[in-house]
Amino acid sequence: MAANVYECMFILDTNRYARDPHGVQESIDNAAISLGGEIQVSRLWSEQKLAYPINGHRKGTYWLTYFRLEGTKLSEFERAIQLNDNVMRSLTLKIDPRLVDHLIAHAKGETPEEEAEDTAEATKEVVAK
Repeated sequence: MAANVYECMFILDTNRYARDPHGVQESIDNAAISLGGEIQVSRLWSEQKLAYPINGHRKGTYWLTYFRLEGTKLSEFERAIQLNDNVMRSLTLKIDPRLVDHLIAHAKGETPEEEAEDTAEATKEVVAK
């Protein structure tokens, strides 16, 4: 089975994230890695007031992750996330293969101009050889 790229947006418990940001990030990343997945990008999106309280929390930390995983293991990933006490809500979407490179570059903070420059430099190196 072919591996797909997924985007997952998490709403994390702000208090737990503030106490141990690295540990919370590792717990999210390990959910995919333990199933044979590969993390493409994992980063903080924002921290903001929630539209409605979730389990008594009025603030949430939004975390964005792009990862590659076999489609057959997605339900196991989602179950692991549901059992993670740091995660209040999550949404996982399969990314169209034509958009993967652009979305990952955007999540890394790269601009299309930087991508074009990188491509131009790579082309120059190939032509020079």
